[in-house]
Amino acid sequence: MTDTMDTTDTDLKALTVDDATLPVIDLSGLATGDPADRLAVARALGEAARTSGFFYIVGHGIGQAQMDAVFAASKQFHEMPRSYKMRYWSGFTTNHRGYVPFEENGSKFPKSMNFNEAFDLSFEAPADHPDYLAEWRMTGPNVWPDLPGWKDTVSGFYDAVFNLGLKLLDTLALELDVDPAELLQHITAPTSQMRLLRYIENDMPSTKEMTGITAHSDFECFTILLQGTPGLQVMNADDDWIEAPPIPGAFIVNIGDIFETWSGGQFKSTQHRVLNIGRERYSIPLFFGLDYHAVVEPLEKFRTPEAIARYPAMKAGDHLMRMSVNAFRYMADAREKGILVPDYEVPEESPFHREARQTPS
Repeated sequence: MTDTMDTTDTDLKALTVDDATLPVIDLSGLATGDPADRLAVARALGEAARTSGFFYIVGHGIGQAQMDAVFAASKQFHEMPRSYKMRYWSGFTTNHRGYVPFEENGSKFPKSMNFNEAFDLSFEAPADHPDYLAEWRMTGPNVWPDLPGWKDTVSGFYDAVFNLGLKLLDTLALELDVDPAELLQHITAPTSQMRLLRYIENDMPSTKEMTGITAHSDFECFTILLQGTPGLQVMNADDDWIEAPPIPGAFIVNIGDIFETWSGGQFKSTQHRVLNIGRERYSIPLFFGLDYHAVVEPLEKFRTPEAIARYPAMKAGDHLMRMSVNAFRYMADAREKGILVPDYEVPEESPFHREARQTPS
């Protein structure tokens, strides 16, 4: 099993470092101990964050064997019978952990469909954490299938990618010339979710209503994605969709809403989508987030009148829950039944409540 599983020879040749349409950034300079190398990486990350908002990273220190193992674990779970997977249905939890079946994707199902299923986990917080006890705050313990070795493989990969996220956070703070502690103070039990996604084989057309995942920006600081096959598309500065297929051994990273807010709009949280390519596809994103109650607003050095007006202060967890309630049908049902009672207000306007202006071709 490799990170280009279930691909054809054409897919494997779809993209290399030399012909990538998005920036490819080598992080190995972060490990040399030379401040000049670290600054060079920071500058490259900053340039990509200000332009495309999407970029590949290599030299990140996570080996191919660990990538292969987590893909194999994802495939092992998703190939289990439906009756087994439903034992771990996320709807049994109030912190969104476990299996998300195809029909749970989006509150408008079946009018619109995202052809994927997932196993979702996040930062492992204790069962006595106040936000877990309060319910519906995306915080608390994970659930784990009883597959031998599965938890160790998946949690080990989560830890490796989460630590990579901490390095990226620190390096982006250097690029913005802000104290990393100003950002790290919001990360004690973060809502940093990882999804083991399987896109489902089907014979439906690729339309705005029939997608792998519909167009959106990501809600957190940034996303670190390991993808197995092509299908991901990114909206460029000209509002055109461009392909972002996998590079073997690389992650693809995109800036999220929180970093766009922190930077006062300098960094770009970019629209992206996954087309319905009609065949099985695996990917594993980690959405690097903050503690539920962290207040997000432009950092002090970027707090201009224009930035304050465009990015009013919001609670990270409120923003995540606003989006999640509409993303998962069981949450929307719980809200309608009065089981999930929001403790947030939906603003009339938000820079992140936007839809892509292009439809699938």
